[in-house]
Amino acid sequence: MSIFSVFITIFGLCLFETISSIDNAIINAEVLTTMQAKARKWFLTWGLFIAVFLIRGLLPWIIIWAFSPSLGPIGALTATFSGDELVKTTIEKSAPILLTAGGTFLVFLFLHWLFLEEKHFGLPRTEKFFLSKGVWFYAIVSILLTILVWKALKISDMMAFGAVIGSTVFFITHGFKQNAEQDEQKLMQKTGLSDLSKLFYLEIIDATFSIDGVLGAFAFTLSVPLILIGNGLGAIVIRQLTIGNIEKIKKYCYLKNGAMYSILFLGGIMILDGFGVNIPSYASPVITTLIVGIFFLKSHREIGVKNEKNNLQQANS
Repeated sequence: MSIFSVFITIFGLCLFETISSIDNAIINAEVLTTMQAKARKWFLTWGLFIAVFLIRGLLPWIIIWAFSPSLGPIGALTATFSGDELVKTTIEKSAPILLTAGGTFLVFLFLHWLFLEEKHFGLPRTEKFFLSKGVWFYAIVSILLTILVWKALKISDMMAFGAVIGSTVFFITHGFKQNAEQDEQKLMQKTGLSDLSKLFYLEIIDATFSIDGVLGAFAFTLSVPLILIGNGLGAIVIRQLTIGNIEKIKKYCYLKNGAMYSILFLGGIMILDGFGVNIPSYASPVITTLIVGIFFLKSHREIGVKNEKNNLQQANS
C-alpha cells in the first residue's frame, strides 16, 4: 500500500466519520449544557478515549477476527500489512462475506433515511417523492435482500449469510438507535438525573451511533490500524465541534444529506467488491469527498441566501 493510498484512505475515513456523526454530536452538545463543568470535561477527555480506542478501534478488530478466525487476534490486527501468503489468502476468502454484510447494512441505512426520516430536502423533488412513499420501505428492502441472497448463493453460501447478517444488524442497531435518541432527548428534560447517569447514557449512545461509521470504514479498507487512525481522527474532530462550533455546524443543513448519499455509494461499493468487481482503493475516499463537498457548498449557499434575506428585512425595518 503506497503512502498516497494510506493518506487518502485516512482522509476519507476521517471525513466520513465526522459527517456521519454530526447528528450525535449536536444532541451530545445539548445534553452537555445541562451538566457541570467537571462532568463535561470527563466526557470530552476520557469519553474520547473510550470512543476512539474501545469502540472505533476494538470493534473493527473484533469484526475482522470474527470473519477470519483462523488469523487469530494478532493476525486480524496486522493482516493487511502482512507478507504471509496464507494470511492474504485468508483475507481474500473472508472479505466478500464481510463486504456483503457491511454493504447490505449501509444500503438499508440509506433507504430508511430516504423513505422514512424527516429531513432538509437537499434534492427536493426526489427526496419529497420517496418520503411520500415511506410505506414501501419494508417491501423494497425485503426484495433487495432476496435478490442479494439469491445472487450470493451462486457464489458462496457464506456470502448469502453475510447479506442476512447485514440486514439483521441493521434492524437490531436501528431499534437501539431509535431508543437511544429518545433517551438522549429525555436527558434534556429530566433535571433530577445525576451527571453520572447522563455520562453513562452518553457513552452508550455514542457507542450505538458509532456502528455506522465502523461498518462504513470497511468500504475504505480492511486494515484495522488505518480504520483506528481515520475514525479516531474523525472522533476527535467531532469532540472539537461538540465543544465550541456546534451552533455553526447546525446551519449547514444539508450535511446529513451528504453523509447519507455517501453511505449509499459506500454500501454499493462494498457489495460490488464482495461480488468480485474490482473497485480502485481511491474510489471510496474520492466519492465521499465529492458528495460531501457538493452538499457542503449547497448548505453554504443556503446560509448566504438566509443572511441576505435577514439583512434586507433589517434594512426595511
